[in-house]
Order: sequence, then C-alpha cells, then structure tokens
Amino acid sequence: MPGPLLHVGATVLCAHGGQAQPTTPNPRVTVSGQPSVTMPPPWTVAGCPLPPPNAGNGPCVTATWTTGSTRVLSSGQPLLLADSQAICAPTVAPLMPAAFQTRVVGM
Repeated sequence: MPGPLLHVGATVLCAHGGQAQPTTPNPRVTVSGQPSVTMPPPWTVAGCPLPPPNAGNGPCVTATWTTGSTRVLSSGQPLLLADSQAICAPTVAPLMPAAFQTRVVGM
C-alpha cells in the first residue's frame, strides 16, 4: 500500500513514548530537504520510560524495521514508509511514526 516516505526529521516514537532516530541516513534520496531512511539499519530509541529489567522489561533501546517499500528502492534497499512496521528490543513494542512529510509517497 502506498504511503509517505520517512526522512531523518520525522518524529518516530516507541509505543511508550521514547524518541527513535535512524542510525544511518540515506543521503542519496532527500525528502523535504532531509535524507530519507532505508529499512536495514537499526534505529536507536532514547527516553523510553519503562523501568529497568529488575522491575520490568526494561526500556526500548533499539528498533528494527520489518517492512518497507516494495517498489521504491535506494541503493538496492527499501525505503521506509509511514505505515512501515518495526519492533523494539528488548520490549518487542512497535515504533509509530507520529509526524512526517506528506508530499512524497512511495509504494
């Protein structure tokens, strides 16, 4: 299904409210003047409020995307869309894009 492309400036949160950031931007494709992001590299999560392991599962630390674009690639890698799915580690919570550009759509 088509969806807006994610870029470095998009606001992406873990299910608990932690801020997720890409570790490797993709400068070959820019959207709204900012680098896009591809699926394979992991994302870091900061500010997740879950308690440490002895009181809970621990905070979200990293996230891995499991779906991306199927028809739009950059350097042979799928780009991330606003409806792409991701899983955080160690909590297995999803990432949720909250604010993103809507001008460029991929599939």
